[in-house]
Amino acid sequence: MKKYNIILLMTDQHRFDCLGCAGNPAIETPNLDFLASQGTLFPHAYTPCPSCIPARACLMSGMNPWNTGVLGMGRGQGEMGGGFSQTLPGELTKAGYYTKGVGKMHFGPQRLLNGFHSIELDESARVQAPGFASDYKEWFDRNKTGDYTFMDHGVAFNSWVARPWHAPEFLHPSNWVINQSIAFLKKRDPSMPYFLKASFARPHSPYDAPPYYFEHYEKKELPKAWYGDWDRIHDVPQDAADVNAWQGRRTDEEIAQARAGYYGSVTHIDHQIGRLINFLQRSGQYEDTIILFTSDHGDMLGDHNLWRKTYAYEGSAHIPFLIRLPKELRENAPRICDVPVTLYDILPTVLGLVGLPIPEAVDGLDLSGLMRGETECSRKYLHGEHCTCYAERQETQYLTDGLWKYIWLPRVGEEQLFNLKNDPCENNDLASDAAYADELALWRGRMVEILSKRDCGLTDGDHLVCQAGCGPIISPHYQERLQNWGFDSEDWKQSMRLVY
Repeated sequence: MKKYNIILLMTDQHRFDCLGCAGNPAIETPNLDFLASQGTLFPHAYTPCPSCIPARACLMSGMNPWNTGVLGMGRGQGEMGGGFSQTLPGELTKAGYYTKGVGKMHFGPQRLLNGFHSIELDESARVQAPGFASDYKEWFDRNKTGDYTFMDHGVAFNSWVARPWHAPEFLHPSNWVINQSIAFLKKRDPSMPYFLKASFARPHSPYDAPPYYFEHYEKKELPKAWYGDWDRIHDVPQDAADVNAWQGRRTDEEIAQARAGYYGSVTHIDHQIGRLINFLQRSGQYEDTIILFTSDHGDMLGDHNLWRKTYAYEGSAHIPFLIRLPKELRENAPRICDVPVTLYDILPTVLGLVGLPIPEAVDGLDLSGLMRGETECSRKYLHGEHCTCYAERQETQYLTDGLWKYIWLPRVGEEQLFNLKNDPCENNDLASDAAYADELALWRGRMVEILSKRDCGLTDGDHLVCQAGCGPIISPHYQERLQNWGFDSEDWKQSMRLVY
């Protein structure tokens, strides 16, 4: 079977609705829309765990959060680490691909390869070992035009504050990711197929799009924040006062400013992806390359008085996902596929598309037959989760088929039910509406069935069990994986020690 090249384009904290092809009339993403026009768009794609490290662990390994052992970012959880029985770049490396990672990997330790031949890192401001400097930071410092740093705009990496990028546009990290990706493609061994993961650190905050893009969206009418009949609990003025707030209502003007920066970052990334597409076309590689685009999770952007991620709500958990095949493979590929999909489907799908065996430990669904029009998909719904992070009440378990969503908040024992078909903004919680009691019971039963397999106290086999006052849920697979990797707890503490 022909060994097609593979490019995985990944953004960070990118909402599902911030693509033109997803139906947003305000956002401008012509290059991603072009890829979607030649490929398959999956409108019901959800992250299995809505924060960076656990979502990326699922993507890399093809396993769900319980089996990676990383259930979120917060209490009782750790960094991604190594020791996976398989990784996407590792499987492709074994099959004769040259595998390259550029941009945000979010591994720990930071120079861990996890199956790649080589990586060039943009780790934002993360420093997890003395003397570490990301490749992007070193490049920025070599090429900057004055006495400033990449952080001198004064906005933190989890802030709702927005302002234009303070340095020349060519120094922006989104430019750097494509610069290094194109440099790799120019210098690669042409006798080997390649896998390139080009991973952007934006549109994750800081919302610091270059001035052209920021000002463009300041002039446009952008979607307003969503507010419902249930979200007043997140309207906490003292929390909102924090420039790095996770909850609390800001003014309409501040939300619009944040969205201008965020939308600007998305369009800036899209134009950089356009540079990559143009290079592939001019160099004759475009039609020999499988291209995938997705993100690890979304961003609430003030919806329901929430910011950032870790939540089951649409802004946080619903992600963009598209696959564009080479011309000779895409004749029967659907333009839109309503199957619920997730990040741990990427590994088996890529292996299936290039004719490689799928390891037994993989939990994901191989979509390659569906992409070729050969098979149908039996998956009816997806499960997602996140451990306690910002606050105990936000620990979450959720199920969705893209039409309905069921949420259980185990630390407070509360349920939510949303009809996404009729209420895509999740403004109306139907959990207490007697007219939907049967629907609620159906989804609750599905959650009990899934969590019963874990035997960790979340259910008694028949009912969900409130976790108020209980310790954190820890997957046994996390420590098992680290031990198999050769790391004991003290090794881990030393390797992950933050120096600032």
